[in-house]
Amino acid sequence: MSGIFIRAISKSFGDTRVLNGVNLDIAPGEFMTLVGPSGCGKTTLLRIISGLDHQDSGSVVIDDRVIDRLRPCDRDLAMVFQSYALYPHLTVFDNIAVPLRMKHLNFAQRFPLVGGMVPGKQRIESGVRKSVVKAAETLEIGHLLDRKPSQLSGGQRQRVALGRAMVRDPIAFLMDEPLSNLDAKLRAHMRTEIVQLHRRLGATFVYVTHDQAEAMTMSDRIAVIMAGDILQVATPDVIYHDPVDVRVAQFIGSPKINLLPAMVNEGGAVAILGHDLPMTVPLLAGTALTAGVRTEDFFLSPQGEGTWYAAIVHIENLGPEFLLHALMEGVSTPIIVRAETAFARTLDIGMEISLSVSGDRVLLFDTDGRRVRPHSASADLRMTG
Repeated sequence: MSGIFIRAISKSFGDTRVLNGVNLDIAPGEFMTLVGPSGCGKTTLLRIISGLDHQDSGSVVIDDRVIDRLRPCDRDLAMVFQSYALYPHLTVFDNIAVPLRMKHLNFAQRFPLVGGMVPGKQRIESGVRKSVVKAAETLEIGHLLDRKPSQLSGGQRQRVALGRAMVRDPIAFLMDEPLSNLDAKLRAHMRTEIVQLHRRLGATFVYVTHDQAEAMTMSDRIAVIMAGDILQVATPDVIYHDPVDVRVAQFIGSPKINLLPAMVNEGGAVAILGHDLPMTVPLLAGTALTAGVRTEDFFLSPQGEGTWYAAIVHIENLGPEFLLHALMEGVSTPIIVRAETAFARTLDIGMEISLSVSGDRVLLFDTDGRRVRPHSASADLRMTG
């Protein structure tokens, strides 16, 4: 296992700045996911680590060794691509065997006609076969070794790409959106398989995705990247419940977090749409804030007992729960509230619901999007009018 350390990496393509002095420490054996919207710089950072792209400034360090001048093949890193990059004319066995043969066979031994007569080839091929079969058995594709890629499903092709990376026994695996070409059901299954593979191998994984569900379910830690900057690096639980930036709060979570206008009153008290929260902040009266409330953190109160009233404009039936889209006075876009099935079935479009929220479940952000932390909050108090 090896740690990977990113030091002040910057990169531009022409006049377009892609990475802005990024710093990131990835611990040995860690599953680190780089997540963010398309164009944020996450794939560029992965390609710089692999050596496929070169940074304008900064360094990549692996176990105290600067690898900036090393070719990709000399970095001992295995890359798994979004497109699988399998050779269509080779069998599964030969696709997995490619990196081993390139590493251990010389030019003469790889020559199709006379290579078999070159001393040492049979011994090397025996070792290659053992490694390929072991990887195939680990990935449960041993019965597919004689097939061509065109005869495989998307999930099977992805396993072949993983097997080809595994046989190299690299110091780290780099994965660039490897599940994006799969359907939703298979994607969920392969998420579990990759996590289990990481546990078995104990290797360092650096995983790139724009899918926040993948990031949340697979990672030891997540690095949220936007516009070339890392906004936050933390565990999935911290990223979700304790975001340091409103952009992180909006990106992580499905549906998106609800954002409501808030204001600081005298003594630092915080009010949302005129209703006070049981907390104070170290800001001047009159300071505008944004309050973030997750869909599951609203309380659906009995009619007339809540803090706000909202009119239902859309209902999503997800089976075990419903999502209620409702218009609230003072909020420009519909808020989204999770509701239990039994209660939601009594509702209809146009009906009014009564809402409240516990003060400790509200996230506050300033006008620059940075997190504002209160002096105190009570988990037992609800907002009062």
